[in-house]
Amino acid sequence: MIKLLENKGVDIMKNIRVTVGNETKNYPAGLTYYEISREFDRNRRNKILAAKINNELFSLDMKCDEDCNINFVDVTDENGYKMYQAALKFIFILAIRDIFPGSKVIFEHSVPKGILATVEDVLIENVDIPKVKGKMASIIAEDIKFEKLNIYKKEAIKYYKLQGEKEKAKNIYNKSFDIVNIYRLKDELNYFYTEMPYSTGAIDKFDIRYVGDNRFVLILPSKRTEGRVPEYVHYQNIIDSFYEGKEWLKKVNVPYLSNLNGLIAKSDIGQFISACELTFNNRVGYAASEIAKNKNIKVVLIAGPSSSGKTTTTKRLTTYLNILGVKAVCISADDYFVDKVKTPKDENGNYDFECLRAIKLEELNEDLDKLISGEEITLPVYDFALGTSARTGKKIKLEENGIILIEGLHSLNDEMTPKIDKSMKYKIYLSPFIPLNIDPHNYISTVDLRLIRRIIRDFRTRGRSVSESIESWQSVREGEEKYIFPYIPQADTIINTALPYELNVLKVFVEPLLYSVTYDSKYYEETRRLIEFLKRFYSVSSEYVASSSILREFIGWKGDFYD
Repeated sequence: MIKLLENKGVDIMKNIRVTVGNETKNYPAGLTYYEISREFDRNRRNKILAAKINNELFSLDMKCDEDCNINFVDVTDENGYKMYQAALKFIFILAIRDIFPGSKVIFEHSVPKGILATVEDVLIENVDIPKVKGKMASIIAEDIKFEKLNIYKKEAIKYYKLQGEKEKAKNIYNKSFDIVNIYRLKDELNYFYTEMPYSTGAIDKFDIRYVGDNRFVLILPSKRTEGRVPEYVHYQNIIDSFYEGKEWLKKVNVPYLSNLNGLIAKSDIGQFISACELTFNNRVGYAASEIAKNKNIKVVLIAGPSSSGKTTTTKRLTTYLNILGVKAVCISADDYFVDKVKTPKDENGNYDFECLRAIKLEELNEDLDKLISGEEITLPVYDFALGTSARTGKKIKLEENGIILIEGLHSLNDEMTPKIDKSMKYKIYLSPFIPLNIDPHNYISTVDLRLIRRIIRDFRTRGRSVSESIESWQSVREGEEKYIFPYIPQADTIINTALPYELNVLKVFVEPLLYSVTYDSKYYEETRRLIEFLKRFYSVSSEYVASSSILREFIGWKGDFYD
């Protein structure tokens, strides 16, 4: 039995004024946010998960003892989504444990609209799937409270060691505080680096899909699905690419963050960084060799979400093709944007820079026809400051065995290049993910990685504040959901553009920027969440990062970040 700390609560009782939206009411001090929320939860499409007060997130089991304005949070809020995700994982663990005693759940990584999980030490069959889903539904229907426990650090370490969960014990050991927060669901103890909803009853929408080999995908709602459970689309090429990276990390004995931190602590990180860089180069080199072997290919189309490293990867691919005797010319689809005043608008009246109609498709395809026919063209250049495009770029001409590389958001969509026969195209999807687990139940979010990359690059190259970067992040992600992810299955190959060690480097650059966001910003909670997330990564100096590394696209070259 582990020792818990006493929760003393509120001592002085008084009346307080609570404002939710346009409604203000009086309540006795000492009520929990959950008790207050029940009055506002009835007619909502999505269940309340937490309370935001002055831009700070509070779990519903905390007590309210002063006048305040409350913004109740659900799954359509980014913080609420993280909580919903964690709760669904906890429920899945409990269901699997009850159906398959002695089994082990590992949450591998996110996939579009879901979470990839593996169940070990048991053989899963198709007849078991309804049992798992039914058990999860039963746990949700029981409306069991997620009980928050304040535990002495030493007690938590001892508990996880006895449970054989050494990675969790190591992570707690590295915490700087003597007290840790762990949640209990029935008799299962766990943590997911976020506050939890009040009870399982809040997780009322989910689905699971069995994808073979003891693997499940947990599907959950989000802001981009307006709180509805999305239809599952299977991305086998994404899953295969992830496991390829995971197997490599196992081979080099760095499957968990604690292993990576151990290399840093022993000053052995240099060799691992070199190995990571070489592995990335090998992926690009493989794509180049596949392209060079097929003499029909005339156009290579490269797509990836924001901050996936499209610029560096395209340049690297050009170099490898040149080595193989294939002369490549590069085109950025962004330079074919229509003038800003002609950009289509979305349903809210805002410019929709992400849609296909924001590109001069006819002009782009005319240039491609000319190049393939052997003609010379002058490339356009789009001025993002002025919002205009002009033919001021360099002149290019395709050599006899040459290839055109096009990098852009819509590159995987054939509607961008309708005049080019499919046999002449080779499509590459760039996916930055780190297949390095923090522990069996917590992985490194691809979305967090890309956001951190974007914050650093926006500050360095465009002078944008952290709040401005986060402000635009949701619309960027919505564009990816519409215009990139549906076309991933069409990719001929996937290149993972993340480096397993990079968050240890990015931490040094992004932490001062995150700390600059003040308490009065609506993004305060998100920046503090990222700060807490990065605390578990040991820092690595950028001096270790080669000048040719894809990481330099974000942090800049030596000496130029703050100069």
